[in-house]
Amino acid sequence: MRIDGSGTKLVSPIGEYPLFNASSNRIFFQTGGYLFGSLSKSLKSVDFDGHQEMTHFTSTYANRFIPSPDNQWVAFTELYKVYISAFPPAGKPLFLSKETKGMPIAQITDRAGISLHWSADSKKLYWTQGNEYYCEKLENRFSFLRNKVDTLPPYDTQFVKINLTLQAEKPQGSIVFKNVRIITMENEGVVENGYLIIQDNKIFQVGPMSEYLSISFKADREMDLKSMTIKPGIVDVHAHLGAFRFGLSPKKHWQYWTNLAFGITTTHDPSSNSEMTFSQSEMVKTGRMVGPRIFTTGNILYGADGDFKASIDQLEDAYFAVNRTKSWGAFSVKSYNQPRRDQRQMVIKAASDLGMLVVPEGGSFFYHNMTQIADGHTGIEHNIPVYPIYKDVIQFWSHAGSGNTPTLIVNYGSVNGEYYWYQHTDVWKNERLLKFTPRQIIDARSRHRTMIPEEEYENGHILSSKSCKALDDHGVRINLGSHGQIQGLGAHWELWMLVQGGMSPLQAIKCATMNGAQYLGMEHSIGSIKNGKLADLVILSKNPLENIQHSESVQYTMINGKLWDANSMQEIYPDQTKKPSFYWNKEGAIFPQSLLNLQYSNAHCSCQHHGFGIE
Repeated sequence: MRIDGSGTKLVSPIGEYPLFNASSNRIFFQTGGYLFGSLSKSLKSVDFDGHQEMTHFTSTYANRFIPSPDNQWVAFTELYKVYISAFPPAGKPLFLSKETKGMPIAQITDRAGISLHWSADSKKLYWTQGNEYYCEKLENRFSFLRNKVDTLPPYDTQFVKINLTLQAEKPQGSIVFKNVRIITMENEGVVENGYLIIQDNKIFQVGPMSEYLSISFKADREMDLKSMTIKPGIVDVHAHLGAFRFGLSPKKHWQYWTNLAFGITTTHDPSSNSEMTFSQSEMVKTGRMVGPRIFTTGNILYGADGDFKASIDQLEDAYFAVNRTKSWGAFSVKSYNQPRRDQRQMVIKAASDLGMLVVPEGGSFFYHNMTQIADGHTGIEHNIPVYPIYKDVIQFWSHAGSGNTPTLIVNYGSVNGEYYWYQHTDVWKNERLLKFTPRQIIDARSRHRTMIPEEEYENGHILSSKSCKALDDHGVRINLGSHGQIQGLGAHWELWMLVQGGMSPLQAIKCATMNGAQYLGMEHSIGSIKNGKLADLVILSKNPLENIQHSESVQYTMINGKLWDANSMQEIYPDQTKKPSFYWNKEGAIFPQSLLNLQYSNAHCSCQHHGFGIE
């Protein structure tokens, strides 16, 4: 290929991870995906014309095949562990697994590993896990390569710590908001006419305006917010934010911008790709990306079959799975439908010893849910699939200490709650949503609506919400989780659906703020407006205590002391920036923003004027 990109040609219409062979006359590539891929994977090669295809290895659970530079060996990962196998010049495909017989294979670590790569002389393999960088010599794993007759040395001894430390973003300066209603969520308190001082990235002082007049504090900036309302930022503890993928991180991840535009300042994703989400979380913390606070379990501890499953048959397996997740920086794990109760208990034991939270997949299994509560899970993700619930469940749950994130938006046992809002609101006209979300995503979900009788909702997610109200009244912590159905707006739907079940607006706001903070163990830093806590706030033009749907009237979002205009997502304090632009706003985009206002004439479809070339 020339520098200008010319001279390229298609070698194969399929395949990933291309690599030249040792003789530089063929190209290796992999089929079947990587993690979360097919259970039928293979390592193939073709010549430079895409001909003479050969399949070298097939596998069920191997994720990556990395041939050594001399093509004598192949490294691979299988269910997160790392192995090396000889690479014989076979005339037919060889099945590759840790159990394969007939050719030399060695496990080279007791820990997990990713980013496998060889030394130039093919004598060493390198890999990483978390902040540890490992190296293993071939001769230390295969006795026939050694000139010595002693036993093989232990593995996992040759590694270095990746001691990369970056400065967390912390804005400088002070701002005061005056003459504003403040829903503090401290003992469910509300200051009807108050002030709020932000110093750097923390709340410095809050109180009634009558006190502010006697305070000798000179702020860098003052904002009079008469008739507005300040409340803590939304804590979405079951958010899915588009990080379940591989590849490069974009500079602007639109899902993060959408959530901030709707006042979500903290998120917890209970199922994501560890490689993507933890790197983005760190980028947000350092200011290299814009987004809410991002926390996650990373890869789930999956109990069914798959190339990413966590096979837990003994306690050591549970320690391996939980440690693997913790090494990325997680403080929680997702126990996802491990079929046996003793397997789920082993995950809890390992997590408890390692200081980790355990949130299980509800799975629409009532009896599983009850044993999950009995065994001490942090909470149940999703609603239990039967309702109404009665005194036995309420009393049992209230004494167990587990919380619940019902995700009514994808309610088990009935039509998903999100369909109520498609039916009752014109989602495709929501201009704020469309500024930060690709239009084709919104149109596909909202323009062709499913219309059902109202009683289907009354006996569905609303009845489920009434169960949440009963549990909340008896001390079970109910949290807000939007499941990533529609970024940003979906969290407000979830909030509104809690009120549909009988909660007061203030009760529902507590579920969306302080309850979520406590669920994540972060109540000392977020979830309420209190001196010393992080400055994560939402400023509304209307009062949500009068009408919970006023929660959507977000004028400003403050995250970590930085204030953003929520309608344009321009930063206005302490710095002033231009409003962001996304790929669908660019010239030639398939779904440009201008399609918000479709204009038709008798002569032409408006598509002609936006690059479609349709008449």
